Amino acid sequence: MASMRAKGSVRSRLKVRGKEAARNLGRFRAGVQAQGVEALRERVTALEAEVQECRQLNLRLAELTDVVQELLVPIAARDEEKVTAVLEKYSQGL
Repeated sequence: MASMRAKGSVRSRLKVRGKEAARNLGRFRAGVQAQGVEALRERVTALEAEVQECRQLNLRLAELTDVVQELLVPIAARDEEKVTAVLEKYSQGL
C-alpha cells in the first residue's frame, strides 16, 4: 500500500515538473521570438568581446607572475644587478 502511494507521489511530482519544464521552454521560445535572433547575435558579440578582455587580463596576470617569480630568486640572493636587469626588462615590455 505504501509503495502505491510512493508511486503515485512520484508520478504527480513528475507530472508537475514536466509541466513546469514545458512552461519554461515556452517562455524561452517566446523571449527569443520577442527579442529576435538579432538581439541574440548582439549578445553573443558582446560576450565574445568580454571573453577576449578576460584573455588579455589573464595574459597580463601571467606576465606579472613571471616577473615576480624572476625577482624572488635574485632578491633572496641579494643580487641587485639581476633585480635591476629584470625590472628594466619588464619596464621595456610595457
